[in-house]
Amino acid sequence: MKARLIGLFILTLMIVLPSCSRKEITPTPEFIGLPEIQMAEVMVYFLDEARFAVGTEPYETGVIRSLHPDSFLPRLALQAYFEGPTDEEYAQGLRVVLSNCTDFSEFTIQDEIAMVKLEGPCTSGRSTYTIAQPIMKILLQFPEIRYVKIFDADGTTEEPFGPVNSIPFVLEP
Repeated sequence: MKARLIGLFILTLMIVLPSCSRKEITPTPEFIGLPEIQMAEVMVYFLDEARFAVGTEPYETGVIRSLHPDSFLPRLALQAYFEGPTDEEYAQGLRVVLSNCTDFSEFTIQDEIAMVKLEGPCTSGRSTYTIAQPIMKILLQFPEIRYVKIFDADGTTEEPFGPVNSIPFVLEP
């Protein structure tokens, strides 16, 4: 009986041990990478010092910025303007004109009218060229925008109502 139990034990070990030592091979999934996103290209306009110096319009030169297509492109284009030209663009004479404005806060589009509220102590400094010109040019490139109303930090603009472009009094020369 003892021999029979030992034989049964050995038989069990012969069946169980090989199955324990077998490693199941799990294939490693192949990394196929992230999906490629087709970025949206928009124009951001900066003052071209050379053109402005000799009075050759347009005073702005557009540069392409690639922006995420799922984002609010008009807002991102304005943010790109406030970031200014790249070092290479700056070396080519492109400048950001801020008219003492520090940023913009509120931005909406309603009935094809973009409304932008500037921040900071905006002033024209008696210049005929201000931040208003590039903002208008940047925003009017978008088909959903037909008019632009720019407000100062106090929330005022010359023509707050109706389908017309408008800038704040502080940006008048």
